[in-house]
Amino acid sequence: MLTSEELEKLRKAGRVSGEARELGLSMCEPGVKLYDVAQEVEGYIRKHGCKLAFPCNISRNEIVAHATPSCDDKTVFEIGDIVKVDCGGILDGFIGDTAGTVEVGSRSYPELVEISKTARNTVAEFIGEGVPLCEIGSAVERTIRGAGFAPIVNLCGHQIARNQLHAGFSVPNYDNGDDTKIQSGMTVAIEPFATNGKGYFKNGRPGNIVRIIRERPLADPKDQEFFEYIQEEFFQQPFCARSCEFPDAEKRVRSLIRHGVLSCYAELVEVSGGLVSQHEYTFYIDGKHGEVTTLP
Repeated sequence: MLTSEELEKLRKAGRVSGEARELGLSMCEPGVKLYDVAQEVEGYIRKHGCKLAFPCNISRNEIVAHATPSCDDKTVFEIGDIVKVDCGGILDGFIGDTAGTVEVGSRSYPELVEISKTARNTVAEFIGEGVPLCEIGSAVERTIRGAGFAPIVNLCGHQIARNQLHAGFSVPNYDNGDDTKIQSGMTVAIEPFATNGKGYFKNGRPGNIVRIIRERPLADPKDQEFFEYIQEEFFQQPFCARSCEFPDAEKRVRSLIRHGVLSCYAELVEVSGGLVSQHEYTFYIDGKHGEVTTLP
């Protein structure tokens, strides 16, 4: 169990993340740059006393996750885009992880946008100590399939630990038979993904999100200085060049990838090109109750 001081840090990280999520979703309008939304979301998290747990993901339409704008990205939202904004703040190692979905400038897919939220909220009604993971997956799957859509079955929620966004077990979005039970004191992210496609993702093109995979000597002093900066600023969390307050960050990221110090995440794409929605909350498990920490 967390101490009262630790729980307050978790709650603050969650609250700031939830506020940043809502800010980002409110900005998704036709003609607005994805870059501007990502910068505003991340700036809000930092302004309110947290660091970034990961870059603001802005994944549109058939892109399921792991898309974030580059430093010079000029891409704008278009009418009809199904936009998933996924963001998180970290405070002294305690993480808020949260996401939501909006349709830009139209209402062609309101049921798809809402059903992942309904699935998330269904889980919120019963998540707590002793609940098996397969029961959560079953609730998500029944809710989404009952509305005529498919869950993304090879993507899941996850346990969160201090300084670890993905730690311990994964939380399925279908009944996978895993009878592992949630325990009091755990922090868990529940994130149903719903699609009008086949319900699986594949790896797409390499994206802009990277992480440190090893440390090795770097001949270029600027590369070394950059490596020390990202260790201090992001610890072991994923990051992107756009989020770095460092000269020539994009150039330095490419250099560290070539040297095998960084690895990039592929963008995840629905296999049949189906549209995808996502809604996510972080929960702190306190006995039979799961407290949502990422409410704004």
